[in-house]
Amino acid sequence: MDKDELKSAIEAILFAWADPLSAKDLSDILGVGTKEIASILKEMIDEFNYNKRGIQILQMNDHYQLSTRPEHHEHLQKLFVPRQNRGLTQAALETLAIIAYKQPITKTEIEEIRGVKSDKAIGTLLEKELIEEQGRLEKTGRPILYGTTINFLKVFSIKSLKELPSINDFDLSTNEDLVRDIYDK
Repeated sequence: MDKDELKSAIEAILFAWADPLSAKDLSDILGVGTKEIASILKEMIDEFNYNKRGIQILQMNDHYQLSTRPEHHEHLQKLFVPRQNRGLTQAALETLAIIAYKQPITKTEIEEIRGVKSDKAIGTLLEKELIEEQGRLEKTGRPILYGTTINFLKVFSIKSLKELPSINDFDLSTNEDLVRDIYDK
């Protein structure tokens, strides 16, 4: 299969599958080396961007997915009946941030950091497939270890966890400090 045929096959596979596929999966399907698949995908991403196609290939770690461009969201939205999709609560966002930065992490460790129970927040994040069970800790009770998913990368439009802002970039002042700042003005 020549390069153009490979590009065509990759595009068809990504379109038909809809979910992220790894370069290894594409390599196995097409019988071509993983490095060659990754190189072709990089070339395809550049071509789609250069030609301002209506679709793009998203990269999340070593997974790839075909997607519409964000600038067409307004047009596409008119095709779909809005569905009730509640966002994440503050508790779920806090829990997700802890997991993203500390993974793999147990529920007990999350609750120690937050200072409150996190069962519901963890349940919501599992349901939305933003986190997943990544094994169990080898200690008494064998607690579940949680980590983020490929869907987490997709939702937050990042290629890998390395793109998360450094924890040092955040203002970690306490609420008490914030209240004091407001009243001191």
